[in-house]
Amino acid sequence: MGKYTVCVATGHSLCAGSLNHVRLWLVGEHGEAPLGWLLPPRPGRESKTEFEVPLHLGRLLMVKLRKQKLLQDIDWFCKWVAVQGPGSADKAFFPCYRWVQGNGIVCLPEGTGGRWGTRVRLEAAAAGGGGLCWTVNGNEGETEVTGWGWGESGRAGASPCPRPAARTVSDDPQGLFKSQREQEVEDRRRAYRWGSWKDGLILPIAGQTREDLPRDERFLEDKNMDFTFSLTKGLMDLTIKGPLDLVVCVKSLEDFKQVLPRERTLLAERVCDCWKDDAFFGYQFLNGANPMLLRRSRSLPARLLLPPGMEDLRTQLEKELQAGSLFEADFSLLDGITPNIIIFKQQFVAAPLVMLKLQPDGRLLPMVIQLQPPRWGQPPPPLFLPSDPPMAWLLAKIWVRSSDFQLHQLQSHLLRGHLVAEVISVATKRSLPSLHPIYKLLIPHFQYTMEINALARSSLVSKFGIFDLVVSTGSGGHVDILQRASAHLTYRSFCPPDDLADRGLSDVKSSLYGQDALRLWGIISRYVTGMVGLFYKSDTAVKQDPELQAWCREITEVGLQGAQDRGFPLHLESRAQLCDFVTMCIFTCTGQHASTHLGQLDWYSWIPNGPCTMRKPPPTSKDVTEKDILKSLPNLYQARTQKTIIKFLGRRQPVMVPLGKHKEEYFSGLEPHAVLKQFQEELATMDKDIEVRNACLDLPYEYLQPSKVENSVTI
Repeated sequence: MGKYTVCVATGHSLCAGSLNHVRLWLVGEHGEAPLGWLLPPRPGRESKTEFEVPLHLGRLLMVKLRKQKLLQDIDWFCKWVAVQGPGSADKAFFPCYRWVQGNGIVCLPEGTGGRWGTRVRLEAAAAGGGGLCWTVNGNEGETEVTGWGWGESGRAGASPCPRPAARTVSDDPQGLFKSQREQEVEDRRRAYRWGSWKDGLILPIAGQTREDLPRDERFLEDKNMDFTFSLTKGLMDLTIKGPLDLVVCVKSLEDFKQVLPRERTLLAERVCDCWKDDAFFGYQFLNGANPMLLRRSRSLPARLLLPPGMEDLRTQLEKELQAGSLFEADFSLLDGITPNIIIFKQQFVAAPLVMLKLQPDGRLLPMVIQLQPPRWGQPPPPLFLPSDPPMAWLLAKIWVRSSDFQLHQLQSHLLRGHLVAEVISVATKRSLPSLHPIYKLLIPHFQYTMEINALARSSLVSKFGIFDLVVSTGSGGHVDILQRASAHLTYRSFCPPDDLADRGLSDVKSSLYGQDALRLWGIISRYVTGMVGLFYKSDTAVKQDPELQAWCREITEVGLQGAQDRGFPLHLESRAQLCDFVTMCIFTCTGQHASTHLGQLDWYSWIPNGPCTMRKPPPTSKDVTEKDILKSLPNLYQARTQKTIIKFLGRRQPVMVPLGKHKEEYFSGLEPHAVLKQFQEELATMDKDIEVRNACLDLPYEYLQPSKVENSVTI
């Protein structure tokens, strides 16, 4: 009995508040006390109210909320509830960080103290609950949500937890949470259903529009407004200027400056000036928009047929091969792809092979380009050399850049960055309850991923979407590429230490992507190892966690469609394997995506350096003029459309959470906070080191600079 001070925090987005009143109950060890009604919650506010409670509640276990439904039912984003009891300086904290929907009773578990943490009952209407509804012992809803240690967040000193308020099944030997965990996962599996987009692809979440998604997965208003406004502005500009471009003929390469973004990066300016240079061409395989294709040659590729008269070239290639300085970029994945037809005009696709040599000074220089694989019964395809006539050599390089655009956007960016991150997020929601430590560790890295991917499927790679309108692999070819690329998704390729070793790039000092990827992977790995060590004290604990094993199977066998044949684990047998797998998940959702997303505006603003389509077939002779190049490149309308989309997607996001900077605290206790703090400090050190390094570089590399890497896939 006595006076209780209750603080209720509402999210900061414009529509986070509600016009509905909210009623509260406190539930303690010795009873339950209704507190009455609070005024409608307002966005960004922390409403504090004092209540006299006639009962002795003891240690608080839960807070119950009920949003009263009047004429309108308006969803409310509740961040957290804090309660300070009589005669105590400590505050009990009840995290939420989700939408409260319907007029059912929502119960939040206490997340700051107790051997087991404290519990709250969550009763919510089944309709629109978004996975918040449980049934335990015949009552509506019981869940566990933990986080926000008061002592660490600076609000008020609180007694630290003897154990972080997250738990695995083995932490609950008496089965106190067994029914709750099972029911929560069951409800999530109904809310987060696997869908199917195209045969032969990894699975997305079910739903075609944002309204089909659970409310917690949709953009908040600030993100939605920025996304919609920026896209509308870009499309309006295209609508005004685009029709004129259809009747304007490009007469020189300089004409493509008409579609350069007005606000372009320094690197984009450099690309415009230096794109013809061989060293600049080679640099992009190391540190450009798509650093995922280059590999060190172990032998001369079988497809590289050297005709008589090219003995000197063979000698040079074999010399570089023996020295370990021969590299290749093979676009064979594009071989046989049916090209698009745009406005009744046939477009063209090539599958080049580029052989490059690594110089002692770190420059990567092209030695020979083969634009198409050899065909049985046909003459060998021509080989283009740096010594060829300048226009022929330039056109060959442009074809390579166009092919790289296709594989970058579809394989490296969309598939490996977006779609795999979606598999991880959906599988996590479907398999792990909210009180599981791996769920708490991963959940910050899923924000907005499902909606941005749904938008991509409905507008970017959909029928009559952007790819169909202006990209040479549209109208079905892009789906074939994704299907082929999906069959090559190996587990090792998602782990930079293995991937860079397999591709022979681990020791290449001029691979700034490689250096930064290895360092960022190491920082994430130490963070994951620290967190995992708090909850799993042995390999046996990992093997005997049924939720963890179900989660792993859901990713590998279901979401990735049987990827165990490509090295993805079906079972987790040790703490080390668990740490590697979770590190892969976080890196995929952060660094992997950033490394293939952030460079788009830099490298593709100048259209000839990354043309979205080619309007003439690959050259079969070396009698090439600038006019031939202009006829091959996109027309001005296609170029402007490419610029519009690249500018929209590649711009720095104003609504952006850098890696490790999420405000929600899903763990409580001093130990997890110490691990997170160490993670943030290591990221800050890496960030400063990259700034110092880049200041001395002719071409800075910043795509894996932690302050620029988003905490999740949001664009």
